[in-house]
Amino acid sequence: MSEAGQKQLLHLVFGGELATLKEVKFRDLDKLDIVGIFPDYQSALAAWKSKAQLTVDNAHMRYFIVHMHRMLDPETDIVTAVKSTI
Repeated sequence: MSEAGQKQLLHLVFGGELATLKEVKFRDLDKLDIVGIFPDYQSALAAWKSKAQLTVDNAHMRYFIVHMHRMLDPETDIVTAVKSTI
C-alpha cells in the first residue's frame, strides 16, 4: 500500500525531568522536550530510544510515547487510550 493510502497512526514523543521517581509529575512544565509527532509507532520508538539514551545518566529524566491516534479515533474509548500510555 502506498504511503498516501496508509492510515496514519500518529504518535507524540515528549519528555522532561520528573519531580520524584515515584510518580509522573514533571519538575518544570515549561522545560518539557517535545521531540515530535510521528506517523507510526516504529519511527516514534526510534526517536524515543534516541532521546532516552542521551539522558541515561539523569535518573529523573523520562521520555514517553503517546498514542495520539487512539485519542483521535472516535470509535476508541479515550479513557482506555490515556490509561494505556501511562
